[in-house]
Amino acid sequence: MISDYKKAKEKLLTELDADCRQFFVKKGYMLENAYFELLSDNIQKAKNLFNAIKQNDIRAHWASFMISMIEADIREYPSYFELRNFLEIDLNILINFFKGDYVEKIVRYADFMFTINPEVHKFIGRVFYNNGYDEQGMYFLDRARSYFYHDPELHYLLAFIYYNRKNFEKAEKALNDCIYILPEYYPAVNLLKKVKSLTK
Repeated sequence: MISDYKKAKEKLLTELDADCRQFFVKKGYMLENAYFELLSDNIQKAKNLFNAIKQNDIRAHWASFMISMIEADIREYPSYFELRNFLEIDLNILINFFKGDYVEKIVRYADFMFTINPEVHKFIGRVFYNNGYDEQGMYFLDRARSYFYHDPELHYLLAFIYYNRKNFEKAEKALNDCIYILPEYYPAVNLLKKVKSLTK
């Protein structure tokens, strides 16, 4: 049986429902309530809620930093793991709620975030590509390749995109780069076999 919390949280990820917000407020779920306020464009309310719990909640600490990027007022840094665990997820949520202005302000700090976690451009590129923004996705994935070349997952991701575009020459090159870095990367080995069978 799905709990009331899980129902409310799943609803939050698809729509801004007043009953959902009331549930979070009534039950004292400050993090979820803060995200509701952020997605409702109540930035100050969201910031106050995140700041109230950020010392004891890593997600709230990240979200507080995310708002500082939206407001162009950075006063503290996120951790490597915050960027790894939350950047891609939250960009995806913002895109799904048509918060393009927030997304644009956040990705302006890509090079800054890269100094903390070198996979940042890959995360941004992947979330754009997965949401149908191919051109923007490839822009950030290409930047990722130029900044952090020794990432086998990145080369595989590029190969997969090239493969879907039927650009088998570029797909093969990306797969060879991936396998050179990590010879036993099974998804790349498997995809390379498919590509070679199509180019014979």
